Amino acid sequence: MDKKIFTDPFFRKNPITVLVLGICSSLAVTVKLEPAIVMALSVTLVTGFSNLIMSLLRNTIPNRIRIIVQLVVVAMLVILVDQILKAYSYQVSKQLSVFVGLIITNCIIMGRIEAFALGNKPLPSLVDGLANGMGYGMILVAIAFIREFFGSGTLFGIQIIPLDWYVKNGGFYENNGLMILPPMALIIVGLIIWIQRSYQKELVEE
Repeated sequence: MDKKIFTDPFFRKNPITVLVLGICSSLAVTVKLEPAIVMALSVTLVTGFSNLIMSLLRNTIPNRIRIIVQLVVVAMLVILVDQILKAYSYQVSKQLSVFVGLIITNCIIMGRIEAFALGNKPLPSLVDGLANGMGYGMILVAIAFIREFFGSGTLFGIQIIPLDWYVKNGGFYENNGLMILPPMALIIVGLIIWIQRSYQKELVEE
């Protein structure tokens, strides 16, 4: 199995920064680090196992109904993830709200099924799905880290910036309220894309 199947989604073919897929999640669930990590794990699991299942079924599905079968498989996995979150992490589930359900429409998942799983064996398909989910999650977590730290002064809800640094307590620091607004997520994504493409010049050439 080619190691690029695992490594490419992290940098050279990252779903968000290179393929520009799954941008909506980066705007919606990255105000805090905890829901961003949960969303990243959820998408990774759904992408990995939907790739695996569709690869196993690829030779038995008539072409005319393949999209319907893909949606059924992805929806089943998303419902399982949603129910597990409600059972074991209800508060995070409430924070993610409808966005867990919207994983069904995440173009990364359908894209990897169409581009890879339907033409490859189960193990490489599983690896491809997990790697793309992790590549997506890596960017999501990076955005959430920046937004929560500079927007709220916390990480995982724990105060990181000392309270006596704040202006109201006689200090010099004030949280950046812009960080917790949706446009800031888009700006951060844009900056990450700019930095990556400046470093990996071959991406620009392609």
